[in-house]
Amino acid sequence: MSISFNLSKKLILLVMTMSVIALSITGFLSFNYADQILKERAGDQLFGESTVRGDTIRLLFESRIEQNNILASDPMIQSLVSEMNQISNNKLKEFQESNRRDFLIQIQAFQELIGFSIGFEDTKIIGNNGKVFFSLSGNTYEDYFENAVFQRGLKESFIEFEPTESGKKMVVISPIFADDSKRGDDPIGVIISKMRTSSIDNVLLSRSGLGETGEVYIVNKQFLMLSESRFFENAVYQQKVDTLGVQKCFNDGQNNLGFYPDYRNVVIYGSSYCAEDLGIVLLVEIDKSEVEEPINILQNRILQTGIIITIGMGIVAFTISKSISRPLIKLKSAANKIANGNFDVRTNITTGDEIGELSHAFDSMAQKLEESLIEIKEKEKVIKQLEGGMLLKFSQHEENDCVGVIDMTDSTRISSKLSDERVSKMYEVFLNFMAKIILEYNGEVVKNIGDALMFRFANIDSKNSTMMKNVLECCLSMIDSHDELKKHLNEEGLPPLDYKISATYGAVKVAESTTSNISDIFGPTVNRCFKINSFCPKNSVVIGENLYKILKDFSEYEFIQFCSIEIKQKYGYSIFEVKRKK
Repeated sequence: MSISFNLSKKLILLVMTMSVIALSITGFLSFNYADQILKERAGDQLFGESTVRGDTIRLLFESRIEQNNILASDPMIQSLVSEMNQISNNKLKEFQESNRRDFLIQIQAFQELIGFSIGFEDTKIIGNNGKVFFSLSGNTYEDYFENAVFQRGLKESFIEFEPTESGKKMVVISPIFADDSKRGDDPIGVIISKMRTSSIDNVLLSRSGLGETGEVYIVNKQFLMLSESRFFENAVYQQKVDTLGVQKCFNDGQNNLGFYPDYRNVVIYGSSYCAEDLGIVLLVEIDKSEVEEPINILQNRILQTGIIITIGMGIVAFTISKSISRPLIKLKSAANKIANGNFDVRTNITTGDEIGELSHAFDSMAQKLEESLIEIKEKEKVIKQLEGGMLLKFSQHEENDCVGVIDMTDSTRISSKLSDERVSKMYEVFLNFMAKIILEYNGEVVKNIGDALMFRFANIDSKNSTMMKNVLECCLSMIDSHDELKKHLNEEGLPPLDYKISATYGAVKVAESTTSNISDIFGPTVNRCFKINSFCPKNSVVIGENLYKILKDFSEYEFIQFCSIEIKQKYGYSIFEVKRKK
């Protein structure tokens, strides 16, 4: 059994197929482009966060080291450490007791100098032999000679962290040099200061701009987390972080930006700030699912929009197919009637395309087959039209009128922003306002055509300067009333309008309507008035050449000719803008 497709089905299938293909390609390209843009923006945001916060952490580290170095370079402390290095162990305790007050004074002076905001908690001053000379905590019996932190402190200043019951403390270590030491001299001791980490935690725990899953944390060279986790409790020094961002920093000394599994084994989008010289790496991460959520929403919306458009295109295709197949079915039916001897059949299809031409040829063929009968029917139809269907009766003479047209500018754009009711109100205010001015100057409103109003001064004598000046004053008065019109529109809650006015003088034919008391006018003068209106600047008046020749001698007006050569070559006449002289 074969499946047949008529013209309608073929057209619908074609349109649906092309729509699906076009929408699929467009959706695919749009999704890929949006996916790329969103990931780039997320990457830029994460990179910016890691850079700003990393630089802030580095600045905090460097400032703490600098502050500890200030204490280490205090002359009194340098002098006391040098002196205590020379004292034997059996007299050290006595010397510690006698000089504790001097150490304490210098520590307190240092705190007042730099402020108490750094969270100073403990300071140990240790000699180069590992003996503790002074401690804020009071414990001066420890021996640090074998301590790795102490040995490194004899070589350089650095920062370490140590775990506590409540989290961690920052430990700042700086070497102490003699007051008269030179480059290359060995240090005479080490200062180890313990400080709170609230300033660092404030930088790390702020999750502004990181959504529901974003977090910022630091990791040391032992791959241990040094700050709180958003997802786990008590993560400091307990949670190991052996991820791509950490490895790239401590193995290759590089920053990292991209997707990778985090310490929870969840795929995230992360950016790292490698501070290998400080012994840490800062990571800013957000779950991949949250990064891609807008992309998934966009994908669903593209799919939904595609389905709606496809359905819409199917409806349009169905409508178009019916508009094409309907006249063809009509032609087929007419052909069958002629084959059965019914020669008066007519298709009367006026689609304006090839089907319309075929219909016209078909009707001509039918007309020739039964020409005599058709002629009789056509004559009867003409007689009926002449007897009862006459709508306009033209006068047998011409008269000279001043014809004017006032037309809104940019009305299509303004109307598109208003409801149908507001558009009707706008036309009503504008046309009635202008009609009132025309009547005040004894003019006659002929008709309105959309947003334009045609008016005339009937059978006017061109030699009567008073009447001709009245025409021009009427046009200029409408221009001068622009602000008053704006006020009326504003009272109705409508936007302001601009308009342009054209006027000509010449012969017109008058057509009296059988359905109205208002006469219509026709002829070249009317056509010319509408044509020159298109050249008029907004809120201005232009006149044709015939009217200019009559008015040019009025001294109170200024006449400006428009591109006379181009316009005259195209239309055969010149155009002039009219203004009052200042």
